[in-house]
Formats: sequence, C-alpha cells, structure tokens
Amino acid sequence: MSMRSLPAPAVPESTARVARAAFPRGCLAMRIRDEFGPVFESEQFVATFAHRGGPSVSPGMLALVSVMQYAERLTDRQAADAVHGRIDWKYALGLQLADLASISQCSASSATG
Repeated sequence: MSMRSLPAPAVPESTARVARAAFPRGCLAMRIRDEFGPVFESEQFVATFAHRGGPSVSPGMLALVSVMQYAERLTDRQAADAVHGRIDWKYALGLQLADLASISQCSASSATG
C-alpha cells in the first residue's frame, strides 16, 4: 500500500447539520472532533508507507476508529458498522452521510482476516 499525504477532511455541512439535530447536546465522538479537530493527521504516518502500490485508507482515520472502538468497547465488526451507519462517527471522521466508507471494510477485514 502507498499513501498520499492529504489533510483530514472537514466535517461536511450536511453531516454536521444532521448530527447536531440528532445529538443537540453532543456525544463523545462529536466532542472529540469539536475539541481536538482531526486527532490523527495522515502526515504523521507517511514514513511508514511505501511509495509504490495502491492507495491506502487514511491511517489517521483508522487510528481514530481504533480509539473510538476502544472507548465504546466494540468488536471490530461493531466498529465497522459504526463507521458505516452512525452519524456521530461520520461526524468525527469527517465523512459524508451517504459515504459507505471503505474504512469500514478495512476495519472489518481485521476481524475476519
């Protein structure tokens, strides 16, 4: 796998609007994003990736998924489902609401592989 150094995505406006409507007082995942911004930047991981090969999923996103998975005591499959279906996790990761998130496939593959 190779990695391009890209900045973490901003929270899409539609995701922010729906998340704030669903969680008017916030929640852990939203507070993490609001207080710290993107917690892990992919640039922190560039040296660990090859320069050749197919593009990887953002290691910064995977690291944040691991932290939230631990905080909520979720299995790998449950964490993958949370990335795919939970508004608060999409907010924390800066994903579009309709994004099926290839990150969830990568998280789930560690459970089965």
